[in-house]
Amino acid sequence: PEGGCLRAWAAHNRALVERWATARCGGEARQVRRQQRDEFGELLLSIRGLPAALPALPLELTVLYNSLLFTAGASDSAIKGEAEGIRQGLLRVLEACGTCGQDLGTEALWQKVLQEVTVEELQAPLHHLGALQAAWWLAAGRLGSVAGLFQLLSTAEEPGRSHCSEGQNKLLSLIKAWQVPPEGASLPLVQSAKDLKEILCTAAAFLQGLQELEAGNFPTALSLLQEAAGGFCSKKILAQIYTCLGCCAQRMGKPQTALQHLKRALQVDFQCLPALSHAAAVYHELGETDVELQALILLYEALGKNPPAAASSSPCFLMRTELLVHTPVLASLLRHHHPSEVKYLLAQRCLQDGRVADAVEHYLDFLSLLQEGLQQQVPLDGSSALPRIPEVFLEAASALEQAGRHQDAITVCEEVISRTTDLIPRVLRVEERLEQPECSSPGAELAGGLLSQKKESLCCLAWRAAGYLHQGWAWAKLGESKEAVTQFSRCLSDLLRLQLQGSGVKPTENLQAEVEVLQKIRLLSLIGRGTQFLELGRHKEALLDFQYSLQISPGDPAAASYLVQALWKLNRKQEAAAQWQKLSQSFPGEDGHQRGQGRPLPLYLVSCLEQAMFPHSEPLARSIQDYLGTAAQDTS
Repeated sequence: PEGGCLRAWAAHNRALVERWATARCGGEARQVRRQQRDEFGELLLSIRGLPAALPALPLELTVLYNSLLFTAGASDSAIKGEAEGIRQGLLRVLEACGTCGQDLGTEALWQKVLQEVTVEELQAPLHHLGALQAAWWLAAGRLGSVAGLFQLLSTAEEPGRSHCSEGQNKLLSLIKAWQVPPEGASLPLVQSAKDLKEILCTAAAFLQGLQELEAGNFPTALSLLQEAAGGFCSKKILAQIYTCLGCCAQRMGKPQTALQHLKRALQVDFQCLPALSHAAAVYHELGETDVELQALILLYEALGKNPPAAASSSPCFLMRTELLVHTPVLASLLRHHHPSEVKYLLAQRCLQDGRVADAVEHYLDFLSLLQEGLQQQVPLDGSSALPRIPEVFLEAASALEQAGRHQDAITVCEEVISRTTDLIPRVLRVEERLEQPECSSPGAELAGGLLSQKKESLCCLAWRAAGYLHQGWAWAKLGESKEAVTQFSRCLSDLLRLQLQGSGVKPTENLQAEVEVLQKIRLLSLIGRGTQFLELGRHKEALLDFQYSLQISPGDPAAASYLVQALWKLNRKQEAAAQWQKLSQSFPGEDGHQRGQGRPLPLYLVSCLEQAMFPHSEPLARSIQDYLGTAAQDTS
């Protein structure tokens, strides 16, 4: 091109850069970014409208660099895909030098250009463009490609020199060793290559730290994340890095260190609510329930407010760390909870800690949120803290029972029972061993679907039976023993639908948890009905229920204690005494309390377990000891 065109294009580039320099931190920066992106794109098209020529290439590569920066910065979203235009720019460099590379991939193309093109005027623009290429590859997670590119850039400067000492991170060492070429006054850049280098260092440390965190290499992750925290980034990203440091420290078993990092995240950016969520989890781990609940209340209140526009993302820069770091593990660590999830966590923690009045309030608030279309607001990808909705209803019923609101508990359970009635088959068979075809076989998908359907049916059966179980205990608390017996009987009748098939009693491993819950419900319902039979004076029927209970759970201390009481009331005192001695030898000091065995029970069954505990251990023990003492005297 003639000198006039070059001067005009260079003047246009300079004018656009100067305009951005004055507008980038103003209120119209977003609009200016879009305009500049379009104008740089048009300028680049004008230059590329002529054949590639060495005199014009430094300007062309500079305009390409500026254009790509506006392309990245104008969208405010994570960089994806390839950097459009870089490959064409490299091919035009080779064309001007009398060679070609159309059949080469991008990495091989960079290698050819950096090794064969020695024109002095092209070195700085090529290095600037190389740093931009590295940004796109970092965003794509191609860390090896980035390392290879900086190895080429550094080798071009100082052939034969090693840039990584033992124990140092190779990628970070290569980026730091890269010598940023000076920016020419005649070819200004909209964002300096020096700033871009700092951003690349921060993003590389952050990305590698996240990779190591996901892999479980926590000390390495901690070191890399600390490196990122000392880098060049916005307050928003710095708060995210501190949040990740907190999660890393927590997984390393250092909760106090984790809290320090999470508090730092909130100090840097008070809008970083995931840090508050993780802090609540750490306090839960430490058993500091008061502080945990305070954190959850703050989180709930913060989520309920309309957050101000995120102004902490450094709009003055086009290329920013947040555009380069967008991995699934980071999205998981920084997931924002829906207010309803936090409300549920508050209810759950209060119930677990015995704060029944608060638990009732939070559960009722949560149930009212269901009227607002909660299912449409909470993610269904398994990341939500919410259990299945029937379980929440049953937990609410448990809280209401413990608060003495038995009629309300009965009403809540009726909702669960009515909603699950049509979802349970009349007979639900569970084989001892379910043969599953290989994943590649044609029947694998069908077998998986059948297993999933059976698991869902078992869950529905458990929820419905648990509803009757809670109603039984609620009526018992109200002194309505006949109604309680009716509800316990309905629970047991429901559970007759479950048929375990096979030589043993253990179901397939995939359904073990569901079947164990159903067996526990059956045990608690038999004990519950037996206690009400005792209240009604129907001692023989009570004895049968306690005997059935011990068949389901041999040696269960509550069932065994009630069995002794039933025998005693039937005046079968010798048998009662023998059973009591056997029980005392098996579980000394347990006083008929349930033992914690196997996997944890669902929260909605814990109160039923507590109600099934035998409450008369000491009086019954004294009566039996008096009887044994008298019998011994008679014998002597």
